[in-house]
Amino acid sequence: MKSYLDFEKPVAELQAKIAELRTLGENGDGVAIDEDVRRLEAKSDAALKELYAALTPWQKTLVARHPNRPHFVDFVKGLIEDFTPLAGDRLFAEDEAIIGGLGRFRGEPVMVIGQEKGADTESRLKHNFGMARPEGYRKAIRLMETADRFGLPVIALVDTAGAFPGIDAEQRGQAEAIARSTEACLNLTVPNVAVVIGEGGSGGAIAIATANAVLMLEHAIYSVISPEGAASILWRDAAKAQDAATAMKITSSDLLRLGVVDDVVPEPLGGAHRAPDVAIAATGDAISAALARLMALSPEEVRAERRAKFLAIGRGL
Repeated sequence: MKSYLDFEKPVAELQAKIAELRTLGENGDGVAIDEDVRRLEAKSDAALKELYAALTPWQKTLVARHPNRPHFVDFVKGLIEDFTPLAGDRLFAEDEAIIGGLGRFRGEPVMVIGQEKGADTESRLKHNFGMARPEGYRKAIRLMETADRFGLPVIALVDTAGAFPGIDAEQRGQAEAIARSTEACLNLTVPNVAVVIGEGGSGGAIAIATANAVLMLEHAIYSVISPEGAASILWRDAAKAQDAATAMKITSSDLLRLGVVDDVVPEPLGGAHRAPDVAIAATGDAISAALARLMALSPEEVRAERRAKFLAIGRGL
């Protein structure tokens, strides 16, 4: 069942009319509907194109959070062959919010790490909505160190509202685990590529996204705090989230201009959730192009380039 966002109401109404006409045709009532369906489909496509050509930052936030948007497991299924998940941090427990493991990307062995939000109530609870606890980041560190030891490039697929803010996570050293994971990214002597596929929330995202190449899907968002959280702090009113989203510069176009991300992956018309296979394939092409350049560098050059990249962010603005 298709799910429409509030601002997509005109498209939803047209799609409902198309479905109604098709039902009439299937019932064999002798009604010639082909021409009407084509006309309405053209009108629907035009309306969708017009809407998505001028999305506000808040509307992009809603698209990034769309329940049907492809998640980590979808990208792994579409891009990674022979994926073998590795579990546990060897210190405390297994964290289902972060999934990682070995696989082959277009024939080459890689380590893949990312947040999984889940697609229904059961899986969302299992994966804690993609919000990792310390053991998740410590697992990521273990996998990055393994990749470094065996000379495997690291691909990170980022999709989290942020690290889990619960008391138990704080008691087990959430901030320290995030910092150590970020440090592990910076210390890698193998290339790493990160892609923000949905939400890139604060330190929870940076912990695995401190990469040589940081890519971002067109309608993804990347921010130091959620728009709702920022509005609560700045105006003490979460209802001002739309204003916060605009002020925070969280969209791919803004972040590309600011030098926070290196490239933007175009999404199909109407967002990745409307044609997941197309979005996943485009992401694969972008990752492949980034890795092709990085694999030509020596281990020392890989680390030095990554360090220089992050030190340069914000300079000259």
